[in-house]
Amino acid sequence: MQILKNRHLAGWLQAAPLTLILLGFLVLPIATIVIVSFWQATEFSIIPAFSFENYEFLFGSAVTGRVFLATFRYAFITWVFTLAIGFTVAYYLAFHIRSQSVQIALFLLCTIPFWTSNIIRMISWIPFLGRNGIANQTLISWGVVDQPVEWLLYSDFSVILAFVHLYTLFMVVPIFNTMMRIDRSLIEAAYDNGASGWQTLVHVILPLCKPGIMIGTIFVVTLVMGDFITVRFMSGSQRANVGRLISNDISLLQYPSAAATAVVLLCTVLITIAILLRFVDIRKEL
Repeated sequence: MQILKNRHLAGWLQAAPLTLILLGFLVLPIATIVIVSFWQATEFSIIPAFSFENYEFLFGSAVTGRVFLATFRYAFITWVFTLAIGFTVAYYLAFHIRSQSVQIALFLLCTIPFWTSNIIRMISWIPFLGRNGIANQTLISWGVVDQPVEWLLYSDFSVILAFVHLYTLFMVVPIFNTMMRIDRSLIEAAYDNGASGWQTLVHVILPLCKPGIMIGTIFVVTLVMGDFITVRFMSGSQRANVGRLISNDISLLQYPSAAATAVVLLCTVLITIAILLRFVDIRKEL
């Protein structure tokens, strides 16, 4: 009995450091944000008094609703393009490259741009897409257009392009990891039973890649929904998402309002993740 008690105590002691870290750096900050979200604020002060006015404003404002819809639109469109590109790249690396050394080299080649800052890679699109940028000058020189295309920069197009550029790797890595675990004998069996390449892809490879797709989806969706700097720079401050709402409130020292928006965004992301996890058990992948 004493041995069992000692083992039980040892288990608690081993778990205590990580528990304290999670409480101090995850639970406590989230709890603080939730508490502050119910406070009141004026132009000059913050009043620690319980109130629902921040949430009433959020759910009653048509502007906030449009911003949330714009955030979901950015996340969905970015997810579609990152999934298409990420799945294609991962499929090519996993099934068309036979040499493991070449696979590693090409995979590292995909990651090289991500060794630099996100902001640098994002801003690098501005001189390329600008009115007098490389893209417009090329289109004019080829005779495709007579004058510069205005919507290439400071538009939804440039925002989506930057998002896809920044976050595609987060879709490539988990899908590639899942594809490399697929038993090649299953693919051979599908071919032996008369399945075409497309049928094998749809009925064998794609179902087995669901965990990787879901992990990549969670990464991309959460990153896009929480991003604000990309929307600010690539839209020329002409577009907004929920992250920009929070950033603007913080710059105006409206911390309760920013906290309320952050809580709503957090709940929205958690609900989205919960829905995604209903389709596949990613614990097997982890």
